[in-house]
Amino acid sequence: MKVFTEAQVKAHYHMSDAIQDIEHLFENMDGISQTTRVVIPTGDGAKSMLYMPCVHLGKQQGIIKITSITPDNPQHHRPTTQANIIITDLETGEHIASLDGSYLTRLRTGALSGIASKYMSRTDAQTLGMIGTGGMAYEQLLGNLEVRPIQKVLLFNRTTEKAEKFLAQVAEKHPDIDFEVVSDVSDLVKRSDIINCQTQSTTPVFDAADVQNGTHINGIGSYRPEMKEMDNRLFPKASQIVFDDLEGLKEEAGEFIEADEKGLFSFAEHDADLKGLSRQGTVQRDNDSITIFKCVGAAHFDLAVALGAWEKLKNNE
Repeated sequence: MKVFTEAQVKAHYHMSDAIQDIEHLFENMDGISQTTRVVIPTGDGAKSMLYMPCVHLGKQQGIIKITSITPDNPQHHRPTTQANIIITDLETGEHIASLDGSYLTRLRTGALSGIASKYMSRTDAQTLGMIGTGGMAYEQLLGNLEVRPIQKVLLFNRTTEKAEKFLAQVAEKHPDIDFEVVSDVSDLVKRSDIINCQTQSTTPVFDAADVQNGTHINGIGSYRPEMKEMDNRLFPKASQIVFDDLEGLKEEAGEFIEADEKGLFSFAEHDADLKGLSRQGTVQRDNDSITIFKCVGAAHFDLAVALGAWEKLKNNE
């Protein structure tokens, strides 16, 4: 079995690759077989283990991603999320590669937000507001930069020092973009064309009343029923709500589960998914619309980036 570190994967596989590979997978889902991911709580809050299998019968390759989420890790100078992806040759049954999956998870999640912004946000969107500057934030930034002419990025984090540290890191890498840390999340929400939420909050991180017409929102942080980072009072105002994986959403997205129970939203009436938008290939919105994308993750996205990265790594050995 070939083993590839995060540094090796990063060197050869990038955001543009991930967006391309996921959209290519959308074009032909025949032969893709997966089960709902298994989430096993291992402690308080978000602490958990996730197991995500998927096979591509056409390519005769399969993957399983094993992810650990340990929220207390940063205080011990370890990452909150750690993952590995095992690739299997289905013809022989041989496990042919192990790829560090932490970067690929961040990358595919950022790519999903990027694809959503590509087809749901205003084409002239220039201001990105980021709520949460933790481990998933940088690839969320990259996904949006890939598809929109972002000139201004507003940063908010519950711990301001963390946002300041993130700013210092990204400003050096992207000197042409104006980064600003804001202390009031309401200010960020009112000024942003695109809002990206990447938190594990159990209560909404913004007020629905602050969201301006013309805004697009990507919610990628909540993945358990008790997590509710988006204010679901916004849902009735949205002209379009799109998911990455509807079945996963029904089981895991707390703000939508609660909204369905309260009558603010109905799973039965909303079935638009990112695949459909991608295959249409055009922006689906009016300039004054509020649009929402919710991502909980699904194994076929991991399969798309893992197999894409594996091809590049093989060719560069």
